[in-house]
Amino acid sequence: MDKSEFRAMLLAISDKLDKGNLDSLKFLCKENIGRKKLENINKGIDLFECLIEKAEIGPDNTEVLRRLLDHIGQKVLVHIIDNYERQATGSPADLLDAKEQEKINIATEVMVAQLGTRWLQVGRKLGLTTPKIEGIKEKHRYDLEEQVRELVTEWMKIRKDKARVQELIQALRDCRQNLTADLVEKKLQELDTP
Repeated sequence: MDKSEFRAMLLAISDKLDKGNLDSLKFLCKENIGRKKLENINKGIDLFECLIEKAEIGPDNTEVLRRLLDHIGQKVLVHIIDNYERQATGSPADLLDAKEQEKINIATEVMVAQLGTRWLQVGRKLGLTTPKIEGIKEKHRYDLEEQVRELVTEWMKIRKDKARVQELIQALRDCRQNLTADLVEKKLQELDTP
């Protein structure tokens, strides 16, 4: 993956962090970076540079950053990482209509919160191969939420610019995950209601 795109993604995240977010991230990084060095950090990008130096994050390794942002409740910023990874892997997420991308992001968050291990069945319904599903399980062995996120990312790579949130909802219904499908539809209605 491209280093300049990776740094641009880090900068975009850094710009959206307020002082409270940064303090929380610094607290979580005490073990990795050290208290003395953390005292001089006033911007997210400086913290990210330290994590790069320690080889905690890199263009092909965003798991630590994703986990840190998740811990401080910044799921919106995790979407910046998702978009970076989709673009870096040649996924045509940028070809998707912005509104459709937003709907898929909403559906993803509901699925992450609701599916648990049932994501495997939904993944098969969405057309992911057994080796791809096994790869996702192996890559995120102890993190069900990341497995679900990766499922959606892989599905989007397959569907390219034809990816639609309705397809996710239908797959959920086909797998008898009606509550999850209903919650996705409810969230999407809230999005459309001004």
